Amino acid sequence: MRVTPLEEWIMGKSGIMERKPKMLAEYQLNKIREILDYVKKNSRFYGRRLNGINEDEINTLNDLKNIPFTFPDDIRQNPLDFLCVPQREIKRIVTIRSSGTSGAEKRVFFSEQDLNLTIDFFQVGMRCLTDQSDRVMVLLPGISYGSIGDLLKKALEMSKIQCFIHGVIVDPEQTAKDIIENDITCLVGIPMQVSYLSKLKSDVFKSRIKKVLLSTDYVPDVLIHELTYQYGCKVFTHYGMSEMGYGGGVECEALAGYHMREADLYFEIVNPATGEAVPDGQSGEVVFTTMTREAMPLIRYRTGDIASFSSNPCACGTFLKTMKKVMGRIENKVMIGENKFLFLGELDETILKFKDVWDYKACITDENLLKIEIISENISIKNDVEQSIQTLLDKKLRNNISFTVIVNPDSKPDKITNSMVKRKIREYRGVR
Repeated sequence: MRVTPLEEWIMGKSGIMERKPKMLAEYQLNKIREILDYVKKNSRFYGRRLNGINEDEINTLNDLKNIPFTFPDDIRQNPLDFLCVPQREIKRIVTIRSSGTSGAEKRVFFSEQDLNLTIDFFQVGMRCLTDQSDRVMVLLPGISYGSIGDLLKKALEMSKIQCFIHGVIVDPEQTAKDIIENDITCLVGIPMQVSYLSKLKSDVFKSRIKKVLLSTDYVPDVLIHELTYQYGCKVFTHYGMSEMGYGGGVECEALAGYHMREADLYFEIVNPATGEAVPDGQSGEVVFTTMTREAMPLIRYRTGDIASFSSNPCACGTFLKTMKKVMGRIENKVMIGENKFLFLGELDETILKFKDVWDYKACITDENLLKIEIISENISIKNDVEQSIQTLLDKKLRNNISFTVIVNPDSKPDKITNSMVKRKIREYRGVR
């Protein structure tokens, strides 16, 4: 097994000469000091927020705890206050809408330099799973300049790897046809879309697709297992978000978690309630600081994602940190009892393990009634799904929660074309 390509790339960008975490930490500390000075001088938001912070007093990475967090609502309230360059230098603006919150949106800005940094990371990140024998199809938006697909294509072309921008799946028949016509061996896409396509076009998957990179949303373990053992794919996962500059971390051949973009980003895992750092191996909220972003740097940004750093070294042999697969979002839960919550990820692992399930929708209404609509052509699956859900709820609650399962054999998932909206459990308290 080869060491993750990110190691050599990070050492080259950081200029460190030895494979030592201490040397990388010194580089990160210096870059954080530089970015603190930069944002205080150029960002209206950080000029106010960090007015009392002296970067010269940040002597260790542990001292970052004295710097206040940045929250998504800070960006929503006035994104232009984060800008560190004139608006004429902005080459890409990404608008992120929060599902269920009327009018609430974030705007993330990229300069040309920022886009090139992402291309640089994508090039080395894709080397974790591809080589020049691969032909890659991207099932993500890619028409507009600076979109994920556009940047991925540019990165792969720099490595002389053929890349085809397909876009999100609208017509599965056409997608399968394009895979065949272009002799595709590797797909990059949204977890539920790739799962849907694999079930609908299993013959195409089994005969042609060797590698898959899943991104943009939580990836259930049962989905990885199915793609691996049912269709023979090697499944990699990527962690990133627009606020990071799209790319954050990608798995190596060990498939045991992400190695992070540590030359451009500094990551922390904190207790969501207290904000205090948690030990390696313990789950908490992912927080990051951009160290090289030009247009819109972010300092100690709270992502809302739950993950942990591995306490064991990666089997690939790298000295870099490994972040275990993101478990989901803090907000993607509903209360089902006193201090008891049901997470979307738990439902995913419970329901999607049935191969006849195409997709499902879940909501919770009055009296803790959990409504689940299963999209499946197999009506007889209802009893098995009910038993599985009951087992899950019994583990979480000693008292019962009411739930109902409906199997809809006439409606396949509406092609799941809304690529950038995260899946969630809907909550309709007071709605019948």
